[in-house]
Amino acid sequence: MFARLWRREEKASAAGPLVALHGQGRPRWAPRDYGAFAREGFMKNPVAYRAVRMIAEAAASVPLVLYEGAREADAHPLLALIARPNASETGAGFLERLYAGLEISGNAYVEAVRLEGVTRELYALRADRVRVVPGPDGWPSGYVYAAGGRETRLPGADVLHLKLFHPADDHYGLSPLEAAGQAVDLHNAMAGWNKALLDNAARPSGALVYRGQPGAEALSDAQFARLKAELQEAQQGARHAGRAMVLDGGLEWRAMGLTPQEMDFDRGRNAAARDIAMAFGVPPMLLGVPGDATYANYEQANLAFWRQTVLPLVRRVCAGLSAWLGPGFGAGLRLDVDADGVEALSAERGALWARLEAAGFITRDEKRVAAGYGVKG
Repeated sequence: MFARLWRREEKASAAGPLVALHGQGRPRWAPRDYGAFAREGFMKNPVAYRAVRMIAEAAASVPLVLYEGAREADAHPLLALIARPNASETGAGFLERLYAGLEISGNAYVEAVRLEGVTRELYALRADRVRVVPGPDGWPSGYVYAAGGRETRLPGADVLHLKLFHPADDHYGLSPLEAAGQAVDLHNAMAGWNKALLDNAARPSGALVYRGQPGAEALSDAQFARLKAELQEAQQGARHAGRAMVLDGGLEWRAMGLTPQEMDFDRGRNAAARDIAMAFGVPPMLLGVPGDATYANYEQANLAFWRQTVLPLVRRVCAGLSAWLGPGFGAGLRLDVDADGVEALSAERGALWARLEAAGFITRDEKRVAAGYGVKG
């Protein structure tokens, strides 16, 4: 029975056991690759899932503006391409997939389909299907796209590779999920443990020790089989939770391991959730994680989220798209954020416009530049 209980407790979570019983052995963490990030992070962890969705949806909703030199363009083929990148996606859907992939893997790839030298369509490629091909000088010379058992070589000019900073890799970016990997594993392992408690609520970790009479120190096969059957029928399962265990003479229950209260699961899960939120740049308050008092109220936390996480990410992607697509549509083109179109920044932008409107010593065009816009033609 001791061996059976040991084997059962060793299976702590689908993400891999966190710690062996009684601390023996070393922690085993989930693999650090795109598949593990997608499965164990985004698909199984509610905190990481919500953080990625919040960032991707918010960033995709930011209106963009195009500048030709210092002047704002009202309508342009480049804006039309981003608004409808291909026949099966809208601009918002395309950008949401792009931002989500960047947050999950640290890398995002966009393929351009050109006809007669003009970019007609854009497609966001799955990061796990793209491989960088280094050239003789070590810098990327092209990309390989693998899907359906086939590999396609893509010229470097036809692919935009957006990546987050990685201090130890020249070609691939660092995923926020990798930085938060241990917190994700802890959070998932604790959820798995709680589920196991529900499934086996009245069978705590421990061992039944038999102290028989002299000459009968061990249970007979019949006694062992009967005891095992009674434990399974009367003690195991959530519907038997809290039922008292009646022991025959000579049997003594010895608890093994720590209880959930002793391990302080709630506090541990909330601490892991805060680490995950911090890695993504989402204030824990916005994710419903208790115990965070960094911001005075929800409005300030939301403003910090937009200012420190969403807008820098959008501007990073805009800069990449401008440098990649701009030359094919004309000289001096630059995509940027239309901050006045972001509802979360409306109060802040309103105060800025009021101050500029009261400044009678500067011209209209100078006010536009001060507010982050180009000169209107």
